[in-house]
Amino acid sequence: MQGILETLRGGVGLILGLILLLLLIATFISELVPKLRGRAGSPELISRVRAWWVMAGLFVLAVLVGKRVGIAFIMFLSYLALKEYLSLIPQRSADRKVLLWAYLAIPLQYLWVFTGRYGMFIIIVPVYLFLLLPFRLMLTGITQNFLRASSTLHWGLMMTVFCLGHLAYLLVLPPLHPAGGVGLLLYVVLVTQFNDVAQYVSGKSFGKHKIVPQVSPGKTWEGFIGGLICTAVLAVVIAPVITPLSVWEALILGVLLPAVGFIGDVTMSAVKRDLGVKDASSMIPGHGGILDRVDSLMFTAPVFFHFIYYFVYGPYR
Repeated sequence: MQGILETLRGGVGLILGLILLLLLIATFISELVPKLRGRAGSPELISRVRAWWVMAGLFVLAVLVGKRVGIAFIMFLSYLALKEYLSLIPQRSADRKVLLWAYLAIPLQYLWVFTGRYGMFIIIVPVYLFLLLPFRLMLTGITQNFLRASSTLHWGLMMTVFCLGHLAYLLVLPPLHPAGGVGLLLYVVLVTQFNDVAQYVSGKSFGKHKIVPQVSPGKTWEGFIGGLICTAVLAVVIAPVITPLSVWEALILGVLLPAVGFIGDVTMSAVKRDLGVKDASSMIPGHGGILDRVDSLMFTAPVFFHFIYYFVYGPYR
């Protein structure tokens, strides 16, 4: 309890109040406004907002209870994302014998997060599993579509385990601000998710010119620019509250993260189109699956982490 109170005093409490305010506004718009006008609200929008309450509540509770619980929560998120990914991709019967090795990558990767071993954290999936998994696939004796199976499996591990793992490593970085790693984690998650919502609202309100209509017909330049501007403002305003970022660093991230999040969003859209599905699953009402919810985060997490690691913690500061 003492640790939670100290974290809340470090500026985190103010940001949690902001998140609560945003959720209340979204609930008012999605449910109360239609009722006041005597008509039914959009079922999809209502489901999306209610799901946001659950997701935000679970996330905030996990990171506030303690560093280890927060890391375990993100590790479980990696497991759900990988499981969902493996349920989508085409597999040969022989590939199922290798899936256990893919799942073992999760505790192996997060072990280095728990122990703060950055050197191993940064190479275990990109290097050692990149070398090991094709060898294990080779032992099945099936060579047809070997390269496709190997690359598809490793791409999923990179996205769901390696990239999302950067969120967890933020929690073990030495504190340069009273909010510590919790503040950094809240910052990148809030900025990324806010950008998704801001791009969606801007696109719905003003969108005319499509960016990649063959991949994601709903993405427009108006939505992208509107989301970027709103997110940049938010990133600069909340930075001094929960992070050690200067104004210029926050401004750079305020532009960089929305752009990278957009890339993650449309990249996963291309993957789903290739697989012939609209949503990765129906696990989260109104949102789709875990992959649909973390597609932007899988790209912004490593970019934010390495910006912080080299320009705030590192020798370039």
